[in-house]
Amino acid sequence: MREVTRRGFALSAMLSGVAGFVDAIGFIDTGGLFVSFMSGNSTQAGVALLDEAPATALFPLALVGSFLGGVIVAAISAGSGGGNRARPVAGAAMLLAVSAVLAWTAPTSPVRFALLAAAMGALNTLYIADGRARVAITYATGTLVSLGLAIADAIAGRSSTAWRRPLLLWGSLGAGAAAGAATHRLGSGIALAVAAGILAVAAIALARRRTV
Repeated sequence: MREVTRRGFALSAMLSGVAGFVDAIGFIDTGGLFVSFMSGNSTQAGVALLDEAPATALFPLALVGSFLGGVIVAAISAGSGGGNRARPVAGAAMLLAVSAVLAWTAPTSPVRFALLAAAMGALNTLYIADGRARVAITYATGTLVSLGLAIADAIAGRSSTAWRRPLLLWGSLGAGAAAGAATHRLGSGIALAVAAGILAVAAIALARRRTV
């Protein structure tokens, strides 16, 4: 996270907010599943396999697969080291836009949630180095681990400022989720269209800048 520039981190925090926004919409519309938090879906699938009808595990597993597919396709499109960062963000914007249309035309279709999961997976390829994502855009667990380690460093006197970035990233995700839940009251289609618009603007900004 420290290797990312301030401008790049600001973009990451904004995208994390969008991820929380979209995840809240997906959570409400699916009745308790996630489009960015795959640990939760994996747990849901595991419980369903043993305590419920095994077929109910297919939906959360499909979301996990879609998320993974989004990561793979976005990583390939971005090129070596994630050099073209505009492409994954633009792709995520397009997927959200299609899902917004489906929210009006086929609101119960599992396809629209799969598209959301793929979009969230794509966002996590924004900053890649040495085969790993340097910034956890859509999942709070890794961010909270980073925050805890940074607080430990602060207590030990090793760093007094390292906690700021993970705290801001986690706060952005939470604030985005609250905003998503509020905007959802206007309808899923409208809320997802707003998120798609934000990502489209971010993709344009990335395309105009070589480094972030």
